[in-house]
Amino acid sequence: MKALVFAAGLGERMRPLTDHTPKPLIEAGGKPLIVWHLEKLAAMGVDEVVVNTSWLADRFPAVLGDGARWGLRLHYLHEGDTPLETGGGMLNARPLLGEAPFLLVNGDIWTDFDFARLPREPAGLAHLALVDPPTFAPRGDFALDSTGTLHREGEHRLTYAGLGIYRPALLDGWQRHAEGQVRQTINGKPRFPLLPLLHARMDEGQVSGEQLQGHWTDVGTPQRLAELETMLRA
Repeated sequence: MKALVFAAGLGERMRPLTDHTPKPLIEAGGKPLIVWHLEKLAAMGVDEVVVNTSWLADRFPAVLGDGARWGLRLHYLHEGDTPLETGGGMLNARPLLGEAPFLLVNGDIWTDFDFARLPREPAGLAHLALVDPPTFAPRGDFALDSTGTLHREGEHRLTYAGLGIYRPALLDGWQRHAEGQVRQTINGKPRFPLLPLLHARMDEGQVSGEQLQGHWTDVGTPQRLAELETMLRA
């Protein structure tokens, strides 16, 4: 199984910490955030990991090497100085991911959730891990029904945890689903969010989900990083 780690963000809300260090390489609990993910990926049997990069891209191979220390093969995919966003980033990585389901994880989250608990193959085109809405985004992203199917709207609203299992076929027909959402084209590569594609597939009943059990945080600000450090020390 392969994995994709989203690591191309500019980390603007984390400055000055990200002036010289990409956000996924910022340490929490004595090791970079992305290393927590790599350890989990190796433990569940993933062998190849695509890491998309942009800001301070050269820092990733300098810190992580080729992945051999975890029994992984790391492929660094530089998107240029402007990240391609989530949809464009996944589309850009598709040739390296092949056609089998892959695990996607955001490089700037932390969780003690065992990635191996996710299904190796989604029933539809994607299976997302979700959490209770955090205080900084209380509305939530999607609604999870009693059958484990995700919807745009509904009563039991949860927040996407930045973790899931995807089929590359989710990207089929992306131009139609992302119509009007393509921000720009950079070196021939479209820049667009993944959300319109997920919404379209939810309308088809093709996206399932589960509520993540355990600790989770979106390490998006220095305050949240400090709170994570306090928890890990405890």
